Amino acid sequence: MTTREKATIMDSDDMARAIRRIAHEIIERNKGAKDIVVVGIRTRGAPLARRIAKIIGEIEGTEVPVGVLDITLYRDDLQLVATQPVVGKTELPTPITDRIVVLVDDVLYTGRTVRAAMDEIIDFGRPRAIQLAVLIDRGHRELPIRADYVGKNVPTSAKEIISVNLAEVDGEDCVKVEERMA
Repeated sequence: MTTREKATIMDSDDMARAIRRIAHEIIERNKGAKDIVVVGIRTRGAPLARRIAKIIGEIEGTEVPVGVLDITLYRDDLQLVATQPVVGKTELPTPITDRIVVLVDDVLYTGRTVRAAMDEIIDFGRPRAIQLAVLIDRGHRELPIRADYVGKNVPTSAKEIISVNLAEVDGEDCVKVEERMA
């Protein structure tokens, strides 16, 4: 599949502001950082989770546990994606039972990734609550899932792709809208 870049919708400064705002909203909603565990969905949710947890920790003067989920085996389209899936490691730094788990991902689209992540989280324990933070919400939900914290809402067509680039993975911070070419 080839794509053509249409626009850059967030630069590194825009992303930093959105991530800081999300961190503040998490603190405000939960009345501090007590009992919060921030868990990123591999690949780009993980560095975003680390950034959010770092900001929360700086504001609250505490260390916020950060985990990483690999949802590969929880996907409902696993047979369609790969015959030999590459499974990464799920890492939860602390038990999640009776904790507030803030799931973090880069883009919320159909909701299927988040559903898979919640299934996996529940296999590890019974959190008091699961909240969702995403950098971009692009709409087109197939499941009744919504984000609690959103960096930016970006209405898109089904032909468009949101490409989130993070310095930790891609060497730069930006968000682009690309169009699928036939």
